[in-house]
Amino acid sequence: MPEFRDRARTLVDTPALTYRQRVQALAGLAEESLDAPKVSAACAHALATGLVCDLAEGHAPYRPRYLLPDYSRALAHGSEFLGLAAPTDLYEAIAFLLSMYSQVPSITGYPVYLGDVDRLLEPFASDVDDETLTKLMRLMWVTIDRSLPDAFTHANLGPDDSRVGRTILALERELLQTVPNLTLRVDPTRTPDSLVLDAVQTVFACGKPHFVNHPMMTADLGPDYGVVSCYNSLKVGGGSHTLVRLNLAESAKRHSGDIESYIATTLPAHVAINAELMAARITSLVEDARFFEHSWLVDEGLLSLDRFSAMFGIYGLAEAADHLVALSGGTGRYGHDADATALGWRIVERAAELVSRTPLPYCEGNDGVAFLHSQSGIDSDHGVTAGTRIPIGEEPPLLEHLRAVAPNHRYFASGVSDIVHFDDTATRNPQAVVDVIRGAMATGMRDVTFNLDSNDFIRITGYLVRKSDLAKLEATGVARHGSDVLAAGSVANSHITDRVVKRVISSESAPRVAG
Repeated sequence: MPEFRDRARTLVDTPALTYRQRVQALAGLAEESLDAPKVSAACAHALATGLVCDLAEGHAPYRPRYLLPDYSRALAHGSEFLGLAAPTDLYEAIAFLLSMYSQVPSITGYPVYLGDVDRLLEPFASDVDDETLTKLMRLMWVTIDRSLPDAFTHANLGPDDSRVGRTILALERELLQTVPNLTLRVDPTRTPDSLVLDAVQTVFACGKPHFVNHPMMTADLGPDYGVVSCYNSLKVGGGSHTLVRLNLAESAKRHSGDIESYIATTLPAHVAINAELMAARITSLVEDARFFEHSWLVDEGLLSLDRFSAMFGIYGLAEAADHLVALSGGTGRYGHDADATALGWRIVERAAELVSRTPLPYCEGNDGVAFLHSQSGIDSDHGVTAGTRIPIGEEPPLLEHLRAVAPNHRYFASGVSDIVHFDDTATRNPQAVVDVIRGAMATGMRDVTFNLDSNDFIRITGYLVRKSDLAKLEATGVARHGSDVLAAGSVANSHITDRVVKRVISSESAPRVAG
């Protein structure tokens, strides 16, 4: 154990970590001293050599990666565990939620889901005037950032308009915080253009929110779903036991035949290996750690095992498609060449088919199988593109970009994201951005996310970091938000700041993706 003692000593002595970051790092180190769940030699080799990746979830799963408590039920019934009665006014409701957030686990150590905050609080807001509502929501939003300093903490708004939702958007523009991450659920029949426009103006200021296709999500997950962490969608009252990802770029490199044999034999074999690792981790969580037998969230009906599944992640699609095209003597690139792009769609469709007929334990929340997920990458990735995106710096013009990636979105009920990088022309034509969002969703995009080139915020994968915080981290080595450290690695390794910048001329000339 000398190596572990040395690493622990380094963590204890380093001045770069806050107290809570140090405690969390030491806990992770202790977990690594335990044996990982047993898998076959082939699966262990795939994990060790980068074909599959457990995203550093730890050797001994003792909490689900992502969980989504039913906050609505908690507010209605109170909590025996917290010793809190059901709230009767906005003051009590905010205090109740803040107390509850502090007791909700996840893989990050912080809650990744804060609930549909507008829907949860709107019934309590009718008794206060606008000034009081703004003051209370500002206190809540500042407290979330200071007490949950992690950009994977995620809140949801919409699809309906509300005073609370509008107040939150205004506060986002005022406070300019990276925490919490934020999604607006958009429904063509329920979400007014004025609310989408308000949210677009908020993105101009602080990079938030995401825009998610509410009808598409409810068709896949039902009406009770939440967007968590980066942009991962799961069932409220449930969640995901684990997220294990398959590196499609590495998968393709390990194949020496033609495209047809890859689709028929190599990809299924690699999907099976990834699923084996998932099954081992799920079984360890449920049967060994027995999380669902001793969680107050389960005891109080806020979580239920039968609403859980797991997330089967894929990434590196662009490199996989390009490599297979090259093996066949072609030169086309995913996102630019019709055949290479269509091959990418075919790989995703085949992966979705395989995952949908691979049973996994304790995944009743998705009929006994995992959700396919377009995984957005991590800070240590080199030379491999996040999820099913087009490589950074190679994105084509806006219309071609959206048409290339949109056909993939139907397969990813638990989340897929493509990031569009706009210049300041967007701020002069916000209605054009609304039109892009509406058009993209009409053509089947599940999640529409954009950056503004000129503000202080960078969208890394699905979470945000401020350029000024990265500069401070570089100068001092200290970051209050632990996610800033991950962001610095992604900026260095994945060239996040090199996304192709797109212009928006006017709402009349904005591309209609569906057309």
